[in-house]
Amino acid sequence: MLARIWSAAIVGIDAVKVGVEVDISGGLPAMVVVGLPDTAVQESRERTKAALKNAGFPFPMRKIVINLTPADLRKEGPSFDLPISVGILAASAQVRTEALNDLLFLGEVSLDGSLRPVAGVLAIAAAAQRMGIKGLVVPSGNAQEAAVVPDLTVYGCANLQAVADFLNNPARHTPVQVDGQAALARSPRASLDLKDVKGQAQARRALEIAAAGGHNLVFVGPPGSGKTMLARRLPSILPPLTFSEALEVTQIHSVAGLLKEKGSLVAHRPFRSPHHSASGPSLVGGGSFPKPGEISLAHRGVLFLDELTEFKRDVLEFLRQPLEDGYVTITRTRQSVEFPAQFTLIASTNPCPCGYYGDPVQPCTCSPRSREQYWARLSGPLMDRIDLQVVVGRLKPEEMTQTQSGEPSEKVRQRVDKARERARQRFHSDPELQCNADMQSRHLRQWCPLNDTTRTLIEAAVGKLGLSARATDRILKVARTIADLDGAEHLEAQHVAEAIQYRTIDRMQ
Repeated sequence: MLARIWSAAIVGIDAVKVGVEVDISGGLPAMVVVGLPDTAVQESRERTKAALKNAGFPFPMRKIVINLTPADLRKEGPSFDLPISVGILAASAQVRTEALNDLLFLGEVSLDGSLRPVAGVLAIAAAAQRMGIKGLVVPSGNAQEAAVVPDLTVYGCANLQAVADFLNNPARHTPVQVDGQAALARSPRASLDLKDVKGQAQARRALEIAAAGGHNLVFVGPPGSGKTMLARRLPSILPPLTFSEALEVTQIHSVAGLLKEKGSLVAHRPFRSPHHSASGPSLVGGGSFPKPGEISLAHRGVLFLDELTEFKRDVLEFLRQPLEDGYVTITRTRQSVEFPAQFTLIASTNPCPCGYYGDPVQPCTCSPRSREQYWARLSGPLMDRIDLQVVVGRLKPEEMTQTQSGEPSEKVRQRVDKARERARQRFHSDPELQCNADMQSRHLRQWCPLNDTTRTLIEAAVGKLGLSARATDRILKVARTIADLDGAEHLEAQHVAEAIQYRTIDRMQ
């Protein structure tokens, strides 16, 4: 007897519908899996056989051929265990087959017949909804995750017996329901708060500008000046995720296998902080079957690179294309996948190898040559893509001992939200633009016109600092954000002058 079950395979962060065809015929007992299965799928033969027997189902001692279609798509992972098991039950007439064409199955089976969660369920659920699949049958540990997709019926099952009972008696089972919008609204805000930061008025101002415009930011300062403390508080002043953004972020984390068991939505903007020993593939993604890297896991959030100059130069160069385009493309012999990477880069570094160049208290022990080699680790094209470059100085003694808290993140976020709302109203005719950092040259001509005074300031900065055209455009973007924070319709001299001040590294070199 022949049975067909629907499942799906992950390609990048999307999913492709996969048919699991099971044919049971006469011949010597054997189970064959064809259709480009990887080792984990090949091993499902032994897992499903033991699981069905231990769950109390008679296993057909005949020749079983399992075909995974399309045959030219590589199938990987244990998520095909459940559809293969259901296919064997359907082909041997142990479950009813009326509803199989409207359902999609995925899950790993244990040898006792219980179902284990798998990665990528949200991506598959979103794809199933687009494919017209009416329902999804998944392990109980994945049910909350899949149920956040609207207009999709999701059934969570603990074991094979529950799956068989559902197919034979569907009316006795209730689908899992999750109100994603409500869950997102109930999620608490980040615990870190800007009120814990003492002093550093210019750095706090730069952090606010970065949040309001989506600008990349680097802090330069001696050890212990608060660079990391400031960076970790950026998510606390960013606008909360919208429901569609939360779905995007959760889908990436689902594919990467980073969602906690029984988790549903990622409710907060991601904050990723890879170690400086990270490799290029771990940062941008890759592998034989490409998986998202740190920059994609930071999508719609923050990528923090602490000790920026300690990263290998070739690894940092991988960031150039994602910073410009908002996505990264991974190409392999058999396939090419695209991962989203719209993140805010925030980095920190010391001003020299010893860390104390320019410090008023601790003398620098580095030679001019060593400082030159230190900064040479950061290429000009990469630094051009960092809008805000800010010196974070040593705290004064009276600042260290002050007991009064600084301005809390809540008040700063209110100003950030107002500035972003002004930008959204300005970009209403161009939905691809989310914030000022997304503007291209054509947008700058429209929304950042220069008068005689601002033009003179820009020309002087280009001549003195030797700025590239890209760096000049980024000064205009930052100036536009500063104007939005001030509630100004047009760029004024003070907005452009402040934006120029945030090119610290250009002035140091």
